Amino acid sequence: MSDNIQKVTVLSKTTWTPNLFSFTVSRPVSFKFTAGQFVRLGVNPSQLNYYKQLSAVADAEDEDEELDEALNEDIFRAYSIVSSPFDEILEFFSIVIPDGAFTSQLQHLEVGDELLLNTVPFGFLTLARYQKPLPKDLWLLATGTGLAPFLSMLQDLKTWEDYEHIVLAYSARSAEELAYMDKIESLQEDFGSLVDNPAKLIFIPIVTREPVEGALTERLPKLLLDGTLQARAGIDLDVDSTHVMLCGNPEMVEDTKETLKRLGLVMNRRGEGNIAVENYW
Repeated sequence: MSDNIQKVTVLSKTTWTPNLFSFTVSRPVSFKFTAGQFVRLGVNPSQLNYYKQLSAVADAEDEDEELDEALNEDIFRAYSIVSSPFDEILEFFSIVIPDGAFTSQLQHLEVGDELLLNTVPFGFLTLARYQKPLPKDLWLLATGTGLAPFLSMLQDLKTWEDYEHIVLAYSARSAEELAYMDKIESLQEDFGSLVDNPAKLIFIPIVTREPVEGALTERLPKLLLDGTLQARAGIDLDVDSTHVMLCGNPEMVEDTKETLKRLGLVMNRRGEGNIAVENYW
């Protein structure tokens, strides 16, 4: 095993919907990351309690069934970190892809299972990338599990110190897929209240496939193009003061990025520009 790979233990699991769940794992003492970064997590399905129990049942019933060889190998995938860089545990937000080699196994996680963590963090979806324009208004636009890096940022006090307004627009297909609502609703008090002159958090839920009171209903590109999102936030997009981050469904990221460019914003390169995206899917 590589020196960068460490075993971590599953501490909890939260099921949001049949296809969405979160889990926490122990955090190696030496592991450090910046809010917004992702890591590579590994699982060996044969080592999960779920499969060990299946094997035990087969043995008890004298069934001559061997574990599929494909289940006895380490599988790694990229996962953004939900938790604060200062938390003692690590939290992740996952979707179940039925035919996915990784998530179809990860859904069987139980407390006490062991996963593998590559302790080298990756990614540049971090607020440190912004040099110009100077921080004023931060827009965090997410679909699905793309919410994860933004929750990490919003649990970092520096985010609240550096900005005047933070707009979190979170889009899902149904109301039940809007995960972490209690946490989102408490962020201002739990973290903003800890700094002087904190940013004002403006949360905008979006549900695209059913009507939900208080939520917008269209896709992010349309909401931006017709000005609905800006009107709800009470803030305009300004090339001289706006930072925008996108994370989630690759189609959303691409379409929204192009929409923002049509509205006059520019990609962030070498520290300058408005728009930052993460492309690890």
